[in-house]
This record gives sequence, C-alpha cells and structure tokens, in this order.
Amino acid sequence: MSTRLFQSVIQQMKDTLDRVVGVVDENGAVIACSELGRIGEIHEGIIGELTGVPLLLRGGWTYKPFGSKPRPDYAVFVEGSDQLATKYANIIAVSLSSIKQYYDERYDKGNFIKNVILDNILPGDIYLKARELHLNSDVVRAVLLIRITEKNDISVFDVIQNLFPDKQKDFVINVNETDIALVKEVKPGITTADLEKLALSIVDTLSGEFYTHCVVGIGTIVTGVKDLAKSFKEAQVALEVGKVFDTEKTIVSYDNLGIARLIYQLPTTLCEMFLKEVFKKGSIESLDQETLFTIQRFFENNLNVSETSRKLFVHRNTLVYRLEKIKKLTGLDLRQFDHAIVFKVALMVKKYLVSNPDRL
Repeated sequence: MSTRLFQSVIQQMKDTLDRVVGVVDENGAVIACSELGRIGEIHEGIIGELTGVPLLLRGGWTYKPFGSKPRPDYAVFVEGSDQLATKYANIIAVSLSSIKQYYDERYDKGNFIKNVILDNILPGDIYLKARELHLNSDVVRAVLLIRITEKNDISVFDVIQNLFPDKQKDFVINVNETDIALVKEVKPGITTADLEKLALSIVDTLSGEFYTHCVVGIGTIVTGVKDLAKSFKEAQVALEVGKVFDTEKTIVSYDNLGIARLIYQLPTTLCEMFLKEVFKKGSIESLDQETLFTIQRFFENNLNVSETSRKLFVHRNTLVYRLEKIKKLTGLDLRQFDHAIVFKVALMVKKYLVSNPDRL
C-alpha cells in the first residue's frame, strides 16, 4: 500500500480538522501525519494493544485500527481522548480503509496475475500494468494447476499459500471450488522434470499431512507475464487429457502429452471415421479383454515377442498364436512397426471416444 496515498488524504484533512492526525503501520511507525515532522516516529507496541480492540485511548491519543488481518495492518491516531477525537478517528479509519481496499483491488499483483491467466485483461494492457506494478517482464514462470479430487475440511488454498509464502514471486490463485493455480517463479534452465518433482511434493504434502487427494497439471515454462495465460490453458489441457489417457497419474505435464494431445483436439466424427478405416475387417469390440491385455503388454515391451511372453508367463508360440489371431480379426500385424503404430493410435482414439461421448 502506498504511504503517499495515505499522506495525500491526511494532508487534505489537515485544514478541516483542528487536531493532529496520522497513520501508523503494523510496526507502530508513523507513515503519514498532518505534522510532517512526526513521520518516522514509533508508537511503541500500539498495534499489539489494538489487536481485537475497536478503539484505544493512550498517552493523549485516540487510536482506531483498520485493515483485513486479525492483527491490524494500520491504525489511525488522532490528538486528544475526547468524543470528538473518537469521531474523527472513526471517520478517517473508514475513509482510509475504503481507499486501501480500492487500491488493493486495482494494484494488487495477485489480482493482476489472476486476470492475466483467466484472460480478463486486454493483451495490450498487460505490459503497461506489469510495469506499473513493477513486475519483471524477464522472469521465468510456470503455471501448476492443482485440482482437488477428494477433500476434507482443510483449506487447500491456505496450505498452498503456506508452502509458497513469497507473494512477490509466487502467486496462489483460487480458480473455482476444485482448482487452485500456482504461478511459480523458477530459475532459468529449469526443466519439466524439476517442475514434476515440485508437483509431487505438493501432492505428497496434501495427501500425507492433510488427507486431501489431488492431481496436478503442469503448463510449459514461459518468460514474462503475457504468456502466463498460455501456460495456464496448457495446465488445464494436461489435466483433461490425463483424465482420459493417464487415469493413474497424479501429475501430468503438457510437454509430455505426446500424441494424446493431438487426439484430444480431434472432433469425434473424424475419430469415428478413423476407427472404421482401421478396422475394416472387424470391429475393435471383437477383441476380448485377454487379447487387449496381451496387446498392451506387447506395446510396453517394445514389440519384443520373447520379452512379452516371459512377462505374460506364456510360451512364445502361444503369444505368436494370439498375434496371428489379432491379425486375422483386424488385418493388422502388430509385429510390424507401422501396423503397431496405427493400432496403438486406434486404441487411444477408442478410449477418447468412450470417455467423451458428447464431445463435438
């Protein structure tokens, strides 16, 4: 909060009031006063005495606290301890409190960052506002979107804020009832793997200490403020894609989505056409669960027949027989790389259609 704003208001009141009036901060230091010579004086212990008290008379002064915290941010002081001094203190406190709220809403960095990631500010105004708020445009940041999947009465927002207390560098933003965005300042050269370790520490803290389960989507690392909206949208996409293709993962990075990201962005009509073209001989539904499980293990072992048969505890010839059966049903020989790629994509497309039946 700018002390110059307080001083401007107090200075304008100087000619109207016949008392010395001023403002002390949370340390008891005078930051604004109708008598300029008093600025910098310390009213020792005054904020501590004002905690939980609506008004205080001490040493010939009347004090009135204001601010949003349980411990007052500031206090007005007025010369005298009579009823007029009390009235002046109440009026000035209301005025300065309203001005402070307006100032915070207009100039608060956290509120500005929230408007940026939610696209509530014109792109042309971002640099002007960032410069006004003294936000460094060369700083590297990334957006982590924390989605609560199972919660209790604990305030996850407060927990995340306590984990990242530096409000000048890191911004914790309530997006909705389940989503909390962490705009994290990072060092140049940091990698996605480093961000995943950070996300894992958040997941472990929430689940281990507060019995709250969550998933975390990680956007790409960006420089400056303007691209934070892009990183936020990528974190959202990461969570949505992860919900379809990586249901067991608690941390999903946009950088590591691969082909799943492309499939997620396709219209369902195109996906349905693709499946019909791939499975001309027979529907994918003709494959039973055992066959699909075999295919999954075959892909996991890089199309290696011997390794897959060993992992499945079956004879090599048994696996070859199953692969021949798949070829007969679908026309695709999974031992051929090109056929395997087509089949892998087809399985992902099918999974996408099942999970998003109404998506256009």
